[in-house]
Amino acid sequence: MPVFIESARDLADREACARMMSESEPWITLHRAYDRSLAIVSDPARELYVARDGASVAGFILLTMKGQFPGYITTVCVHPSARGRGLGTQLVAFAEARIHRESPNVFLCVSSFNPGARRLYERLGFEFVGTLKDFIVAGHDELLYRKTIGPWDAFTPTP
Repeated sequence: MPVFIESARDLADREACARMMSESEPWITLHRAYDRSLAIVSDPARELYVARDGASVAGFILLTMKGQFPGYITTVCVHPSARGRGLGTQLVAFAEARIHRESPNVFLCVSSFNPGARRLYERLGFEFVGTLKDFIVAGHDELLYRKTIGPWDAFTPTP
């Protein structure tokens, strides 16, 4: 069944995303319980997009388009039953297209204990920028990655 990506519609979408996040890695290790996950995906300063597989939410991506790093992919999450079919790649490609309308840079962090995600982002052209030691939880680092289409001074936003 084809998957399509769209803006989250309602509280039910946000709840599905929060459940998916709180019940899977890396968020279990990062201590993201359901209530905290729901607050994160409900933050009006962020953009939440869901990937629908029929009527259900198969995955989602959360973007931050304001602040010091506009174009920050806050979260990429694919339901365990939908993993391994390219949905994470589709979500990142969707995010890149959205971000590149306003920013030449796409940023994201990957937990040091998540080598599969690191391989995915590196395969998609993201470059390691630096390590944020013990950034979310003690004993685990967040690794900052960036993918760019050029410097800010040569970038022209598109409507």
